[in-house]
Amino acid sequence: MSETSPSDTPETPGNPDFDAMARDIAEVPAVEVIVTVAVNLMSAAAVKLGLTEEGDTFKDLDEARKLVHALAGLLDASATEISSFHAAPLRDGLKSLQLAFREASLVPDEPGQGPGEKYTGPIYG
Repeated sequence: MSETSPSDTPETPGNPDFDAMARDIAEVPAVEVIVTVAVNLMSAAAVKLGLTEEGDTFKDLDEARKLVHALAGLLDASATEISSFHAAPLRDGLKSLQLAFREASLVPDEPGQGPGEKYTGPIYG
């Protein structure tokens, strides 16, 4: 049996240093974590909507719906936690994705029934 604890072992590709990772994330303000997650959701939704250079290669409206809905929920839940400096561009991006979803759908949802509209209210376009 080895005398070394898991935190004493050197970091290798199969053995990440979780203590160091926890210290790193502990130093990041919550607002930055929320904004980073929101930007990742926006980017993934844009890809699934076919809005990237690859176009329709990765288009999947069912997946896009889930991502846009999750983004809307995150922004709604964090509205009081992040400043309008951060929230305004994220809300604008969300609305753009919702409009893009509506345009991409062969059978558009009724106003108020599209992805994330439970949180944002109806999107017309």
